[in-house]
Formats: sequence, structure tokens, C-alpha cells
Amino acid sequence: VWVRLHYVYPYPHVDGVLELMRDGKILPYLDIPFQHASPRILKLMKRPAHSENTLEKIKQWREVCPDLAIRSTFVVGFPGETEEDFQCLLDWLKEAKLDRVGCFTYSNIEGAPANDLPDPVPEDIKQERYERFMQVAQEISTQILKDKIGKRMTVLVDELDAEYPVAIARSYADAPEIDGNVFVEDIDKSQIQPGQL
Repeated sequence: VWVRLHYVYPYPHVDGVLELMRDGKILPYLDIPFQHASPRILKLMKRPAHSENTLEKIKQWREVCPDLAIRSTFVVGFPGETEEDFQCLLDWLKEAKLDRVGCFTYSNIEGAPANDLPDPVPEDIKQERYERFMQVAQEISTQILKDKIGKRMTVLVDELDAEYPVAIARSYADAPEIDGNVFVEDIDKSQIQPGQL
């Protein structure tokens, strides 16, 4: 059985599960909504993480559980976000080297207090920052995946390709529907079934 933790928040709860991950009791995978890295923007977002050194936390987590895969989501273009705030986010991302990331441009949500914040970011700048963010994220992901080439890992088979001798699977670092797939080639379909490790 694979147990994977999603949307772990607030961060102090992570410390209590790392040994379980290291010891194989639950998958070494965390989905943590960091949202941003600029202390000023995190404060505007009313996120408690603005007082924590999240990079240091990530380093500590990886020391306890070296195979830990970390996924997160981020928002660019939050009201008041400056180029300096955005650069802080990019620098943080480069240092954190998260395994999987998603990014969204900020948009007003009915009734949200952030709608009333001053200095909204123009749509073209939000889009440009989104593209820059995703470029950095893709470079990091590419390197992480290259480092896995040639390594053996356990995967969970989701389905068998209808035409070719290929199993479509996921590693512990790939959540269903949001992360990537692992393709196991040259299989004997009579020996492998969906749901099998």
C-alpha cells in the first residue's frame, strides 16, 4: 500500500512523519503549499511561513529522509508583488530544488481580502513572471530526472498500453493526475497487471 501526504500545512507537522518516510512506512513525498518566498508577500498572504526559514527546513527534512520528494504550488502576481519579490522567489526555487512544482497567476476570488490590496500586478507582467518561473522549474526538474536515469526503482502500474508492450506507471515521487509517469518498456503483459508494484 502506498500512502502519500498531500497539502501538508502548517509545516511543523512534517517533522513528525519524516522518520516514517525514511523507514518506508509512508511514501517519502510531501505536497506543501509554500505559495511564495518573499517574506513581504507571504505576510500579505497572511501565511505563517513568513517567520520560518523554509530553505533550512527543507535541508533538515532531506537530511532525515534523503529520498524525500517535495511538490509545491506557487502564486505569482499577488497584489503588491515587485520584481524584487519575484526575484526572491526565483532565487528560493533555485536553492530549494523542489521535485515537482505548479504555478498560478493571481486572480481575484470573490470575497477574498486580497482583492482590496493596493498595487495590483498587470496581467502581462503576471504572465511574464509565470513563464520565467516555469522555465526555472523546468530546468530543475530536468536535472532531477536526468539524475534518475539508469537507476532501478519500484513503480505502481496504472495501465498497460493497448498497442505496445509498455506499462504506464508512477514512482513514489509521482502523484496521480498531477505529476509525471514512468514508462516500463518491453514487458510481458501476461505477467503485469494494473495496481501491481
